[in-house]
Amino acid sequence: MGERHTVSLRLNEKENKLIRNYAEIKGITVSEFLRESALKEIQRELDLLTFDEAFSTYLKNPKFLSSEDLKRKLGLL
Repeated sequence: MGERHTVSLRLNEKENKLIRNYAEIKGITVSEFLRESALKEIQRELDLLTFDEAFSTYLKNPKFLSSEDLKRKLGLL
């Protein structure tokens, strides 16, 4: 892995306990839990943006391809 960086986070006592207990139950560190959670949220948003772009393109030109046509277009047949 590359260089590591530290991020500070302010939590109230209830949030702190909730996060620490959840990470403990999952068998991971708080750092791992927060890193994974943040990265999953970013990926979710990127997936939504990709879907929005694809759907917008479809609405401009609503064509359907059969699975056979798609396979031909991709050179799989």
